[in-house]
Formats: sequence, structure tokens, C-alpha cells
Amino acid sequence: MRALIAMSGGVDSSTAAYLLQKQGYDCEGVNLTLYRNTDIGLACHKSCCTQRDADDASDAAFRLGMPFESLDCRGLFRETVMADFVRSYEAGRTPNPCIECNRRIKFDYLLDYARNRGFDCLATGHYVRTGYDDASGRWQMKTALDETKDQSYVLAMLTQEQLAFLRFPLGDYRKTEIREIAASLGLVTAHKPDSQDICFVPDGDYGAFLERYRGGSYPSGAFLSESGEVLGRHRGAVRYTLGQRRGLRLPMGERVYVVAKDMAANTVTVGPDSSLYSSALTASRMNWLSIPEPGAVIRVTARCRYRQKPQTALAEALPGGRLYLRFASPQRAITPGQTVVLYDGELVLGGGMIRNTEK
Repeated sequence: MRALIAMSGGVDSSTAAYLLQKQGYDCEGVNLTLYRNTDIGLACHKSCCTQRDADDASDAAFRLGMPFESLDCRGLFRETVMADFVRSYEAGRTPNPCIECNRRIKFDYLLDYARNRGFDCLATGHYVRTGYDDASGRWQMKTALDETKDQSYVLAMLTQEQLAFLRFPLGDYRKTEIREIAASLGLVTAHKPDSQDICFVPDGDYGAFLERYRGGSYPSGAFLSESGEVLGRHRGAVRYTLGQRRGLRLPMGERVYVVAKDMAANTVTVGPDSSLYSSALTASRMNWLSIPEPGAVIRVTARCRYRQKPQTALAEALPGGRLYLRFASPQRAITPGQTVVLYDGELVLGGGMIRNTEK
């Protein structure tokens, strides 16, 4: 059995390659060049997509006795992930580019590449568990053994066909165990810190990235109160996200938060924390993963953000691949453009893109 290993240059993907070798797979490594900060004039040492990462991946493959290659995917990444990121912000949404990268690059382009090269599976260093369920006749995904590293939230948009071809050997391990294995193998990635930021926004300044991408600044506009009173001027509506408090520069005498944006009118509305809570949401592009689309309302737990604790809710599948989700208690700052993921215990039911909310 031949396995292609997506190697980012971190400890997780390096150790995943070793674990598959132990299972008897004939492994080859591949590193994807997605983005370099120097492409738009930023210091390259601040990015997770540096030449060092590619070199670390190559070194790990060499130590494991695996063939290794690099693929330049910068054009595809810019046309899909980065362009979608910009369009979403300009439409008033807050996208999650890591989910889009998984969907369009790692588990679309790279999976097809693996198939066309005659590999039997594609493996990554993500922390989830998968397997085939005979009773339902479906491939299923479960949360990782290490709850602190579980990555089911960013993988909930995978399809049955993709799950059948993918392998995630880290799902039954804790991160501390993975680092210990890597250290015992002498891998340079053993103590390498995890990347935290979006690769093409390493400094966290989304507004500055959008302006560099577009080659110009976004127009200023009015900050409004919930009653419509003009409170001041903002620096471009794309720079603000739902629930944001810092950086508003409004002398209000009390804490206020971004509670709404109107991109057509170029206004940003602020209000108290209490105005950020919603009782329900509607999502689109719903992907039912471990179960078929239910024909009735079902009780689930749901995450609207990556590290959110799952919240109890009732889920109803709607026509056109949509979802209606009502929470048992109101949730803070549910943000259009983000992903909502549904669970039944450790079973990942599926996910969709948040479109709007109900106060």
C-alpha cells in the first residue's frame, strides 16, 4: 500500500509519516508551497510558509527514508483561498481560510494528485479519528483523543469520497506523545512550536492585508449607535468584526462592541455586549458527514468557533442544503462567514457556513 503524506514542516505531519510506515505503508512526502510573505513585501521569517518549513519537511522525509517532493501551489492558493478571503470580508462576513484551504487545496487538489500518481491514500497530521461504520454504510469522523488538539471543526466539510481516501494517524495520540516519538527519531521538528496565525496574515492585521491585496485603502465611514446616531468615523468597514471591542477608538465612557455592519452603506454599528447574543442561526452549504441528512429535527451540540465548547441545540435540515439551528441558550457573537459544526457526542455530524442569525 502506497501513502502520500502531506508534510507541512511541523512535528505532526512528520510523525504521521512515521506512524504510517509502522503500519506497513510505503510512504512518500510532499510539501505544498502555498504562500510566501515576500510575495507582498512582508518579512518572510514571520510566516509559517517559509523555506525553513519546506527544508524541515525535507529533512524529516530524509531521516525516515522517504522520497520527497515540493509542489508550488501559490497560484491556486491565491485564486481560491486568498481571493475568497478578500471577497468574504468585503461582503461583511468573517471567513475561515484554513477551512477553505483544506477544502480546495489539501483535500481537493492534493487528493486528486495522489490518486493520479497511483497512491492508495493521502495522510495528514490532523488530530481526528475516522473509520467505516458497517451499520450505516458510511465513513465517519470522530473527535480526537486529545481534546486540546482536536481539529474536527476544520475538517467537517469533507465528503464521504474524501474520507474513504484519507488517513489521520494522530487521532488516537496526545500531542505530548507525538513530540516524544519525534524526539526519539531525531526529527528536527520534535520541539518546533505550532503555527498559530493564518499563513498569509502572520501579523494578524487583516485590514492591512486586504489593502495590500487590493492595492489601496478602503473608504472610511460612520460608526453608528443602535439608534442610528453617528458616533464617529471608522477606518474602513472591512477592518471590523462582530464582537470586536479593541481598536474602535470611540470615547464612549463605557465598553461597546461591533454588533452589526452594513457594507452597502459603509457603516459599523456598535452597542453593549448584550446586543451580541443570538438564539438561532441559518447556515448554507450544509455538509452531512457521518450521517445522512436527517428528515426530522434532531438534538445536537454545535460549535460556531474553533475552540468553542459544544453548545446544545436543535438542528433542522432545510431545502437547498441549508440548516436551521436553535440553541438551548443564546450564544455570543455568532458570526456570518464562519463555520458551524454539529456533533453527537464524539461523532462529527457535519458542518455548514453561517449566513445569518436571530436575536
